[in-house]
Amino acid sequence: MPLSAQDIAAALALWPELTGGTARLVNHSENHTFRIDTPARRSFSLRIHRRFYQSEAAIRSELDWLTAIARETDVPVPQPIPGLDGAVLQAFATPDGGQRLAVLFPFLPGSEPDGAGRLDDLFTTLGRYAAMLHHHARTWARPAGFERPTWQAQSILAPDGLWGDWRLSPDVDAQSRVVLESLSDRLTERLAAYGTGADRFGLIHADMRLGNLLVEGDHVTLIDFDDCGFCWFAYDFAAAISFHETRADMPALRAAWCAGYASVPNMTPPSAEVLETMAMLRRMALLAWIGSHGETQLAQTHRPGFAAGTLELAQRYMRGRIWPD
Repeated sequence: MPLSAQDIAAALALWPELTGGTARLVNHSENHTFRIDTPARRSFSLRIHRRFYQSEAAIRSELDWLTAIARETDVPVPQPIPGLDGAVLQAFATPDGGQRLAVLFPFLPGSEPDGAGRLDDLFTTLGRYAAMLHHHARTWARPAGFERPTWQAQSILAPDGLWGDWRLSPDVDAQSRVVLESLSDRLTERLAAYGTGADRFGLIHADMRLGNLLVEGDHVTLIDFDDCGFCWFAYDFAAAISFHETRADMPALRAAWCAGYASVPNMTPPSAEVLETMAMLRRMALLAWIGSHGETQLAQTHRPGFAAGTLELAQRYMRGRIWPD
């Protein structure tokens, strides 16, 4: 059951900017995001963290990186707002006697792109943002105690994966499971061979999908670093095409992303083969996520046909290539 405005009333008292504000739920996936409108005609985004998903240390680490990105790069990202006690991460009690963690951000202009029409220019921007973040991650001195999840074959494909077990996802029947198990084995082998050297594996956003963009004209803001962690840099491309892997224009979007990536000095995009491997790894992660988050609108929206589409992509990947050059 999603949280209501009444459930989070105690959180509003933790930031002076929210005095007299009214809350409205605008998104529920891993976390709850509320829009807060205040009598001073200011608006904010209040993120209420899902219990038992990220630890306090992990959330603070996310916010540390977010702050560093804003200070040291040109990637447009939101900045957390400190509470009354000066901390950006706050805890509050809910009416059921539990406790939740919360972070406040300014409400930023723009809207999620709907995915219709040509997306080449947007993917060029996403490729450039990804390269800028990867360059920053390679050179940034992480603070002591920095803690974020690691996204690897084991943590995605195993039955105890971070987002659940893809085998238990709705619509994965016995026939498709045989193919997807073979895919899982192939991905594990190829990723092991690819390796985790510093030139290809590090701290990434890990969820740069269209739903985590705010677009206003030519300006694109990247939001929601809640899943940032250690993974292959190429995975940020796979995350960007989340739920759109079967689009007919995917080769053009891949080319646009790579062009944007290469526009950053000293940054070379991964090969097409590596990008396809990451795309299948991400697709399996999403298959597991849909199964373990069936109560969310996002999972319900994308469930129809998702398992069948994953099977088709898997068969193409196992035959050689998903998309033509």
